[in-house]
Amino acid sequence: MATERHVIVAGAGIAGLTAALGLARAGLRVTVLEQAERLEETGAGIQLSPNATKVLRALGVADRLAPFAVAPHGIRVMAASTGREIVRIPLADAEKRYGAPFWVVHRGDLQAALADTARATLDLTLKLGIKVEEFAAHANGVSVLGRGPRHASDERGIALIGADGIWSNIAKRLARQRLPRFSHRTAWRALVPAEELAAEFRAPFVTLWLGADAHLVHYPVKAGQLVNIVGLVRDEWNEPGWSAPGEPAEILRHFARWAWCERARGLIGTPRRWLKWALYDRKAAFLGGEGRVTLIGDAAHPMLPFMAQGAGMAIEDGAVLAQCLAKSVADPAAGLRAYEKARRARTERAQQASRKQGRIYGLTGPEALARNLVMRAMGGKNLRARYDWIYSWTPPEPPRS
Repeated sequence: MATERHVIVAGAGIAGLTAALGLARAGLRVTVLEQAERLEETGAGIQLSPNATKVLRALGVADRLAPFAVAPHGIRVMAASTGREIVRIPLADAEKRYGAPFWVVHRGDLQAALADTARATLDLTLKLGIKVEEFAAHANGVSVLGRGPRHASDERGIALIGADGIWSNIAKRLARQRLPRFSHRTAWRALVPAEELAAEFRAPFVTLWLGADAHLVHYPVKAGQLVNIVGLVRDEWNEPGWSAPGEPAEILRHFARWAWCERARGLIGTPRRWLKWALYDRKAAFLGGEGRVTLIGDAAHPMLPFMAQGAGMAIEDGAVLAQCLAKSVADPAAGLRAYEKARRARTERAQQASRKQGRIYGLTGPEALARNLVMRAMGGKNLRARYDWIYSWTPPEPPRS
C-alpha cells in the first residue's frame, strides 16, 4: 500500500477503531494492527455518556449498537449500610439535554459494532494476530514492523497511532510517558442473567452503592438480558490483565455485614464467577508523541473508573485525532501535535475529576454521612449539572474526502 495518505493504527480496541473509522471517513487509508488473533467478547459493562454516543452516531456505529444498549432512566445513589436511596440523578432526558443518549452496553457489543463498521468501510484494513514491535521515522513517513505467530507485517504510512492500551508498546518505545502506578484499588466484575435477580436490580438504572472503603455499581446490559455488577475495593492485589479469576468469598469480605445491608450483600453473593483487575493511574499529564507518532486512549491518559469516562475520552480522542490529521495530511506531525494540544487539558481534567470522585466515594464515618447529606440537599438535577462539561461536548465535524 502506498505511503501517501496511509495511517497505521496499533490496537483494535475502542480508541483504535474509533480513530480508524474517523480517518477512513475523512478520506485516508487506514491499516489497524491488532495483536489478538480474534476480537472476542471480553470485558463486561461500560457506560457511554452523550459525549461518546455523539461520536458513535457520526461514525455510523450507533445504529449497530442500539439493539443491545439500555438507556438508563437515571443514576441511583444508595447508602450501603441502610439500603436507602440518597439521591437520584435523572438521565431519561439526556437526548434532549445533550443531543445524544446515555447508554449502558456490554463492552463486547461495542467492540463488535465498531469492528463490523470497520469491516464494511472502504480503505480500512483490519489485520489480526499482529503486534507492533518496531517503528522508525524516515523521509517519507514512518515504517512499522509487526509480528504474529503466523506471519509478519511491514507497513509504511504517514503516521502511527498508538492505541495499544495502558501498557502500550508504542508509549514504551517513545520513552516519553511515565509508567502507570498502582492505585491500591481492585475492581471486580460479574455478569448475571437478569431473570435470576430481584426487580430492583433489573431496573433500567445505573445504581451506585457507597460504603466503607468500597463501592458497588450495577446496571443492565445486553438489552436488559444481563446485569453487569462491578465492585471497587481497596486492595493490595496487583497483577496485570483484565480477567484474573476471583473467589466469591473473597469479594464478600470487602463488603462486611456491619457496613453493608443484606440486599447489597445478597447481590454480591449471586454471581458464580467473578473476574478482577488492578486499577492503575498516571498523575502526569499526557506529554504527547514525537514526530509522526502519537498515542490515544489508555495509552495516552489512563483513567480511574470513578467518572465512567475511560471509554468516553478514548472515543473523543479518536474523533479529534481524525479531524486534526485529515486537515494536515501534508504535514502529519503538525496534525498530531494539534490533536495533542486539543486533548491535553480536557483529558487531564477528566483524570483529576476521576481521582477526586474516588476520594469522595471512599469517605467513611462522619465524613461519609456529611457527603450523603450534601448530595441529598443538592438534588439530582444539580448533581447532573456538574457533569455538563463532559456530556455536552460536541465532536468536531470531520473533513470529507
